[in-house]
Amino acid sequence: MKLYIVPTPIGNLDDMTFRAIKVLQEVDLILAEDTRTSGKLLKHFNISTHMQSHHMHNEHKTVNSIVQRLKNGETIALISDAGTPAISDPGFLLTRACVQNNIQIECLPGATAFVPALVNSALPNDKFVFEGFLPPKKGRQTRLKLLAEETRTMIFYVSPHKLVKTLTQFVAYFGAERPVSVSRELSKMYEETIRGTAQEVLFHFENNTAKGEIVIVVGGK
Repeated sequence: MKLYIVPTPIGNLDDMTFRAIKVLQEVDLILAEDTRTSGKLLKHFNISTHMQSHHMHNEHKTVNSIVQRLKNGETIALISDAGTPAISDPGFLLTRACVQNNIQIECLPGATAFVPALVNSALPNDKFVFEGFLPPKKGRQTRLKLLAEETRTMIFYVSPHKLVKTLTQFVAYFGAERPVSVSRELSKMYEETIRGTAQEVLFHFENNTAKGEIVIVVGGK
C-alpha cells in the first residue's frame, strides 16, 4: 500500500519523466483533478490505468474511501492538471490522512511552475516565500499590507483576468519602483517573461492582454 504523488508537465509534454510514466502504468488507480485533462496526458503516453476524479470540491468526501483502498493493499497515484499535486492544487488532505494512517507516501520530483519563474526573474532566490493565490476578497488587503514589509522575494499565482488588478495593487502596496517579473505559458510555445518595476510591468499588461498560466515574482522590501 502506497500513495504516489506524481507531478505532470506544466505545458510541454516532453517534461514528463520516465519514472512518472512507469508509476502511472503500474499503480492500481490514478486520482486526477480533471479526468478529461488527464485523459489526454495518459493517452499520449499509452497509460491505460483506471482514473477517478479527485478535486477541491470532492476531496473532503473521498479521502476516507481512498485511505481504505490503500489500507486494503492498493497502490494509488495522485496527479493534478499540471505541476505537482498539493502545490496550490488538491493533495494536502489526502497526504495528511495517509500520514495519520501510517500509509507510505512517495512524492516524485518534477514540474512545478514557480521554480522556473523564480529563476527566470533574476531576482534574489537564496530566500523566497511562496504565496500562491492571494485571497480573492476577504483578507486580501490585510495580506498585502503584511507582505509590503516582506524582505524575501515573493511568488504569486494569478489568473489572467486578475493580472492587471493584482499588479495595480502591487503598485499601491509595494510601491511603483518595486522589481516585478511576470512569467506566463512556461514551457509552452508562447512562453514569455516580462521584467521591470511594478509600474512598468503594469503598463505592459494594461496594453497587452495576457493569456495562460501566470506566475508573478516580486522583489522583497
